[in-house]
Amino acid sequence: MINNYIKLALKVLGRRKFFTFISLFGISLTLVVLMVAAAILDNFFAPQQPESRFDRVIGIYTIGMYGERGGYTGNPGYRFVDQYVRPLRDAEMISVFSAQSTAVMYHAGRKIDTHVRRTDGNYWRILDFRFLEGGPFTEADNQSANFVAVITDDMRAKLYGGASALGKTFVLDGRRFRVAGVVKAVPITRTVGFSEIWTPIRTAKTRDYETQWLGDFSAIILARSRADFPKLRAEFDQRVSTFTFEDPKRLNRIVAGLDTTFEAVARGFLGHGMSQKSRNPTMILRGVILLAALLFITLPTMNLVSINLSRIMERASEIGVRKAFGASSRALISQFVVENVVLTVIGGAIGFALSAAVLAAISRVELVPYAVFHLNLRIFFYGMLLAMAFGILSGVYPAWRMSRMHPVQALRGGAL
Repeated sequence: MINNYIKLALKVLGRRKFFTFISLFGISLTLVVLMVAAAILDNFFAPQQPESRFDRVIGIYTIGMYGERGGYTGNPGYRFVDQYVRPLRDAEMISVFSAQSTAVMYHAGRKIDTHVRRTDGNYWRILDFRFLEGGPFTEADNQSANFVAVITDDMRAKLYGGASALGKTFVLDGRRFRVAGVVKAVPITRTVGFSEIWTPIRTAKTRDYETQWLGDFSAIILARSRADFPKLRAEFDQRVSTFTFEDPKRLNRIVAGLDTTFEAVARGFLGHGMSQKSRNPTMILRGVILLAALLFITLPTMNLVSINLSRIMERASEIGVRKAFGASSRALISQFVVENVVLTVIGGAIGFALSAAVLAAISRVELVPYAVFHLNLRIFFYGMLLAMAFGILSGVYPAWRMSRMHPVQALRGGAL
């Protein structure tokens, strides 16, 4: 029966080309916007190289210290992560690193703008960079403050053209660094993995950072599994509860927590002062994204409902004949819903192809540095699921109205 409905749907769609074109245009345009947005969000938050293990990574990216007259919010300092994150017992591995910062360097008489991040040795063990030459520096390099660096292939091209960079040197911030490894360029959407030059933490010009509670550092914790997240958070909260303020009259409350990257963004989006013990910010941000998507498809859905009503109106005599020969309301509703689902699935396929082309164009013009946006099976599955839901929702009401039409009224071409 379904096969017959599908064959009939294809014939009907071919019969009224204008209605079909308008419907497909609206469906495909709606899905293009939603799938492109989903692909961009996926590029920001889904685990992928070099953050492919981030399905079991949580970190501390922001802390707040407050008092009666205000406070401070920002990145934690090295002293805070060293004393309150590094000692966590239930972690498989912990890495401390600085926020990436912009820098200007001069090489062979040329000015080069770049991004620099300082890390420890564990950073290279948690993240899985694709090394094109050499390898990472180690924790021993960090402890010894060896002037070694890892650079991207794009930075290698700027510094040395097409030649190998391994073992060569460059001057950064007045110090000469030797290239230990070259990695594939990382998209700026990878908030932990992005940089163009990485150097050991202890190669900083001064050790003042070691005394700072607030600064420009973060830490990530690789858990053995996601099931360990609650235990790690509880241990961290217990440690932070013992924090002693140097001047309790000025600052007496600390807000800090271990978050996934999405939770960190949600908390920043909704305000860092919210209770860290609540996971509500994540739920709220997901709800906002879902609500925005639903509102976006509401107008196309209503337009498609109107088009379907007009399309069914033209087939009133066909409906009347079928009802006169005993066709049930259920059979008629099923037929018209299947026709609409076929229409939206075709529109979904067109939308998927157009989305791939749009994302390829965005990647090619490099609106986001080093980012390559693409559709994956997960986005394709949800996109087609949305297309089918779109088809069912926009087809049920017109089909139900049509099924209630009296045969005599339908044969006369009566209005719904």
